[in-house]
Amino acid sequence: MNTTSILEVKKLLSTPKKVVIVPHKNPDGDAMGSTLGLCHFLKKLGHTAIVIAPNDYPSFLKWIPGTEDVLIHEMNTKTSEAHILAADLIFTLDFNALHRCGAMGTPIANAKAIKIMIDHHQQPDAYAQYVYSDVSMCSTSQMVYHFIEKMEGLDLIDVATGEALYTGIMTDTASFRFPLTTSTTHKVIAHLIDIGIEKSKIHNAVYDTNSFGRLKLLGCAMNNLRFLENKHTAYISLTNKELDAHGFKKGDTEGLVNYGLSLKGAKFAAIFIEHQEESIIKISFRSKGDFDVNKFARNHFSGGGHNNASGGRSDLNLEDTITKFTNLLTEYESELNS
Repeated sequence: MNTTSILEVKKLLSTPKKVVIVPHKNPDGDAMGSTLGLCHFLKKLGHTAIVIAPNDYPSFLKWIPGTEDVLIHEMNTKTSEAHILAADLIFTLDFNALHRCGAMGTPIANAKAIKIMIDHHQQPDAYAQYVYSDVSMCSTSQMVYHFIEKMEGLDLIDVATGEALYTGIMTDTASFRFPLTTSTTHKVIAHLIDIGIEKSKIHNAVYDTNSFGRLKLLGCAMNNLRFLENKHTAYISLTNKELDAHGFKKGDTEGLVNYGLSLKGAKFAAIFIEHQEESIIKISFRSKGDFDVNKFARNHFSGGGHNNASGGRSDLNLEDTITKFTNLLTEYESELNS
């Protein structure tokens, strides 16, 4: 965001506005952390702000301050779209193309509100009047911190805002271990700790509240883990029947792909999840080093994301999707063995 845009956004925020803040569909920790963190800040500035999520999100994120006021579009469509229609400003966070917010994309596109994008994914679409895009950032939540800094509002960050932003940064960096976690990230975290957040409480709320079914599903996923050692690639598959057998709830498969990447010698990991409701296979990719899973997902599985973390989808059945994936690895063997 250049200096001119910063000054113009500051001017927009200098008087009370009706603001809608939107995360992507199937929101994760960074999506909810960034949107709720921004919502708290804008309320401190005197704006009427509300987070509207396209659909529901995992229970392990529903402790974040402000979550009780989040509107779910698919459950409250008329009310949500009334807010969108009446909004002066619409912030879209943690996504860069309107199709990523599902059915909300059309009303947002048609809304007269000024749109502001804050996001760290590659190749953003041109739907927003103001764009703060930085693919070098570890998370959108860290970008919201820097946005607040650009608005000269760091003194307005309280514990509620800090807890939301910490959640987003922690989850999107896999507890600060991904490559885009920089010294600046740790300085941001240090500031949030100085404000008074309890980092162990946040970690426990996100990672230590597993249901019995989720842990059993983890066991099932580990049983399905395959390692193609000569291609340095691991993958996991889960059928809809296996999900149902373990009482699957939204968020239960979050982070499972990282277990494959934790194998000694693995450079590339994937998880394939049968999604009966949409008749697709949902896929998550992770990598170490220079292997670009964003490019891999875009080229072969209608997806994208970051160099070391991306997602995709397949309209083939589960077995054929895995066959396609394993056959593709031959094309990338030299990269994976380098």
